[in-house]
Amino acid sequence: MTPYEGYVYAYPHKTAYRPLDPRPALSEVWAGEQAGALYVHIPFCEMRCGFCNLFTRTGAPEGLTGAYLDALERQARAVRAALDGPRFTTAAFGGGTPTYLDARELTRLFDLTEQAMGVGLREIPLSVETSPATATPDRLAVLAERGASRISIGVQSFVDAEARAAVRPQKRAEVEAALDAIRASGIATLNIDLIYGIDGQTPDSWRHSLEAALTWRPEELYLYPLYVRPLTGLGRQDRAWDDQRIELYRLGRDHLLDAGYEQVSMRMFRLPGLSGPPGTTESADYCCQTDGMVGLGCGARSYTSALHHSFEYAVGARHVRTIIDDYVRRDDFGVANVGFALDEEERRRRHLIQSLLRTEGLSRDLYRSRFGTDVLDDFPLLERFPGWLTADASTVRPTPDGLAHSDAIGPALFSPRVRALMEGYAVC
Repeated sequence: MTPYEGYVYAYPHKTAYRPLDPRPALSEVWAGEQAGALYVHIPFCEMRCGFCNLFTRTGAPEGLTGAYLDALERQARAVRAALDGPRFTTAAFGGGTPTYLDARELTRLFDLTEQAMGVGLREIPLSVETSPATATPDRLAVLAERGASRISIGVQSFVDAEARAAVRPQKRAEVEAALDAIRASGIATLNIDLIYGIDGQTPDSWRHSLEAALTWRPEELYLYPLYVRPLTGLGRQDRAWDDQRIELYRLGRDHLLDAGYEQVSMRMFRLPGLSGPPGTTESADYCCQTDGMVGLGCGARSYTSALHHSFEYAVGARHVRTIIDDYVRRDDFGVANVGFALDEEERRRRHLIQSLLRTEGLSRDLYRSRFGTDVLDDFPLLERFPGWLTADASTVRPTPDGLAHSDAIGPALFSPRVRALMEGYAVC
């Protein structure tokens, strides 16, 4: 089994979503549900990285970002009207690159989000994604003044040749200037994303990027395996590439642990004592296994206990542009369009998968209080993943080797129904 079957950041994946017929009213979808998290999606970037499979487009014709914010405000007001007194405990602006918007547009983004959704973004943890080219002092000043407590920057590599190999044509000087500007802004938590498995990367060059990142002593680092195969070298030898990535993962993990970081998941490392607000990636009051999320923007998804829903999904540039163009003309934001209904078995499975992707694992008491059964009776996990999971009376958690194989464990737990839907999805 390859350790890199697929990155599971949510279950089910959007390729398992299908058009809803009839389209249910959001007031029905959210009746009796609590939305704890708010996510706002900005689908624009200054470039398309070679490894990117996100819903985003490069550049924007004149007027498109303003029209997108207009539509975002219409959607926010329609969604807020459908919610029963939401009490958001965490928020994030993602994409794409939210800081593709200029400082004036960022101010409007904060204004419309707070006013339309009735949320005080200074009062809850707020994370914002940025890039080296757009982390400018004027934009960062808006983020800091309006309450951003965490900023995440995709550096990927501090080696210029590796950045070019990942189709991320940035210069190290630009990266360092952006990181200096973030630290000068006073935003409490800095996260740096790095990628391993890039064509031409070696243990020494990977260690070099890790050490360079640590110069800024970021509160968090995410280490991502590359999932788009290089066109040459190890990319032609799947097993060799798997071996390279697992070697670099272990090197990076050990390097950060030795530097005083704690491991939260296969990808996430943070300085000790940072769980919970202020200035963190998540709220102590939010539980991703049980709490709902409201997504705003054409690439965002929303979660309730029974339905995950969004707009249409695509990766290819032409289809993404079409979906964005349709979104900015849309007025019918009071219904759910595309989604996946979770029955009882799928809710148990999602709870399990979301839990096992983190170091602390799954609380058997929380699972039992939610579903009335024991997780080991529902899923014979230890038999399926010998050496990767361990259990005691209170917890099922991944071993260190299990964390290293999170991208194998997660996909292996997908239901047959979700697998069939994903396999039948027409990628566009």
